[in-house]
Amino acid sequence: MSISAFFKSKKTVTRMCQGPLGLYMEAYANLLVSEGHCCQSGARNIRVAADYSLWLANNQQRATDVNEDSIIEYETFRQKHRHPFLTDHAALNRLLNLLRSLNVIKAATPIVLDTISQIVYNFEEYLLQDHGLCNTSVIRLRRSLRKFLHQCCPLGISSFSSLRGNDVRQFIVEHAHEQSTSSAKNMCWMLRAFCRYLLHQGYTTYNLANAVPNIRTWSLTALPEYLTLNQITQVLNSCDKKSALGLRDYAIIMLLSRLGLRANEIALLVLEDINWHAGSLNIHGKGRTLVTLPLLPDVGKALSSYLQNARPITDSRSVFVRMLAPHSGFASSSGISQIAKAALERAGITLKHKGAHIFRHSLATNLLKAGASLSEIGQVLRHRSHDTTRIYAKVDIDGLRALAMPWPGVS
Repeated sequence: MSISAFFKSKKTVTRMCQGPLGLYMEAYANLLVSEGHCCQSGARNIRVAADYSLWLANNQQRATDVNEDSIIEYETFRQKHRHPFLTDHAALNRLLNLLRSLNVIKAATPIVLDTISQIVYNFEEYLLQDHGLCNTSVIRLRRSLRKFLHQCCPLGISSFSSLRGNDVRQFIVEHAHEQSTSSAKNMCWMLRAFCRYLLHQGYTTYNLANAVPNIRTWSLTALPEYLTLNQITQVLNSCDKKSALGLRDYAIIMLLSRLGLRANEIALLVLEDINWHAGSLNIHGKGRTLVTLPLLPDVGKALSSYLQNARPITDSRSVFVRMLAPHSGFASSSGISQIAKAALERAGITLKHKGAHIFRHSLATNLLKAGASLSEIGQVLRHRSHDTTRIYAKVDIDGLRALAMPWPGVS
């Protein structure tokens, strides 16, 4: 029995299989084993599911009565009469999904969206399908759009016909100062895109995007932060390569520092993207582009060491997976950024901006110091525009000094 993988006592195993859900505890234990849960984590999940089964029996409910509302009611009971743990909700959701996969209970009832949520959903689908944006970019726009709709279009679609340019401008004037300059610019971009969407869908007869003002910013006003070669080595050495976690983090830092990959590009890597025979790596970049990069020997060695000695056994095709069960890939770039931030803190390096992107800046800056041209750096970093690479020209102080005009009256 798979339950015996988590409990040694036969009496405990029998007790875990009581109640209306007892018939499915074996399948639940098999699921926990397949997800790679350790004995402590798996036992905790089964105990919560078993206690829920007894609660169902005490309330004269059957397995077919299990649903989201029932779980919420049980969690309320658990808060009062048990000692709840942080993973209890995930354990119950895992059980709910299992029962649905076994056709024990009905499929989840489709969520009925309110008027505002439906508009947001339709607009996000438009951005994803027609404009090729990724989920991360779309999610960042959601909060500003909902705020705009609640303030300027509270009645939903019927409000669009009376929407005017002054309403859009007034919204920006009220809320632009509440966030950073870059966030305000993103809000303006979202409003322009939404106004064009309204025109495209026939909700308005004129393009309100022309009413959205620009947020004034000055580019190239600050020097980019970067790590020296010695500091990068210090960060790499902070990873404990004797542990599975350290091997994973070391491979991620190598990809960030040697190839200049973005955090999201690392999160999207799958096993099929690594071509060991050709010595290349397929990168899913911005705008759904696919680029092939050379797999440098030291980077390949770090990846190979992680995949052979540290990567948990899992069905996930993601290259980098979570070390704690379930061993799934990272849902977004934030997990990779947190790994980079933790590595910088372990190395004792203090910077204003801590995250994965600092390694990309560092690669460009160190290449420039080594004599690479801005055009070559742009190719390495896969910049679409030369203007994006220009920021690193400010770091070359010696080169800029040769261009400086002599100050009048100074010999």
